[in-house]
Amino acid sequence: MPRIKCHYTECVFLDDGYCSAASVELDPQTGCATFVPTEEAAAKDEDWEDEEQEEEEDEVDEEEDDTWEEDKDGL
Repeated sequence: MPRIKCHYTECVFLDDGYCSAASVELDPQTGCATFVPTEEAAAKDEDWEDEEQEEEEDEVDEEEDDTWEEDKDGL
């Protein structure tokens, strides 16, 4: 059985730098379709997504505040 050297450092299938998955699917454009993040990596991604969502909400709130002030001035 061939061994596949893997550079995904946070994959559950990583075993001493090699992929231990029973089968591997590679997509030339997106990379390894077999990749599954470890629990720690998934938690980091969730935290990152939460931060991005909070930043987007803050930007929307600021835009709404500006619009409200413009509307009050126009009345």
